[in-house]
Amino acid sequence: MGKLHEFEKEKMIVGVIYHDPAVLEAGLSMLTEAFGPFDLVSEEFSFSKEFSNYYDEEIGGEGLRRIYSFENLVDAARQAEIKTLTNEMEKKLSVGENRKINLDPGFMNIGRVMLATTKPAYFRIPLSDGIFTEMTLFYARGAWQRFPWTYRDYQSPLVHKFLTKVHKKYLAQRKEDKEAEIFGRPL
Repeated sequence: MGKLHEFEKEKMIVGVIYHDPAVLEAGLSMLTEAFGPFDLVSEEFSFSKEFSNYYDEEIGGEGLRRIYSFENLVDAARQAEIKTLTNEMEKKLSVGENRKINLDPGFMNIGRVMLATTKPAYFRIPLSDGIFTEMTLFYARGAWQRFPWTYRDYQSPLVHKFLTKVHKKYLAQRKEDKEAEIFGRPL
């Protein structure tokens, strides 16, 4: 019989699509209040021009994208809870039925990136309360690899470059945590 154990903590990221800088600032304030400070932030790029204008009408203009990495490692078993919380944040910043910001939490470990979503699909795994997760990328042969369903922006060199920085940071944090365990220092 297998032995039950806690999951290793993972690096949390949130992909953000927005148009209005004031809405972005309000969203970032909510995120840091809930999950602590960021340690890395991607370059801003036009989601609308480079990938899709899907969100433009709802958010009120050209969709801009950034990805934020959080300093604190998180238990990946919290994915559904965290996605529910980011959905509530989106709702607070909405005008009527229109979201003004899209917050997509994800989790990185040593070999993959998973994204939480409310959209069902054959390749998504149900977690709880209508929340699913999907493996979006995996790390092999020294680079990020995609799946047939990987979102186009997560296939881009710009996002891969940023996620590689996050991965290096995560590996360093993981090593530090393991050394603290081995040498009996408090975590």
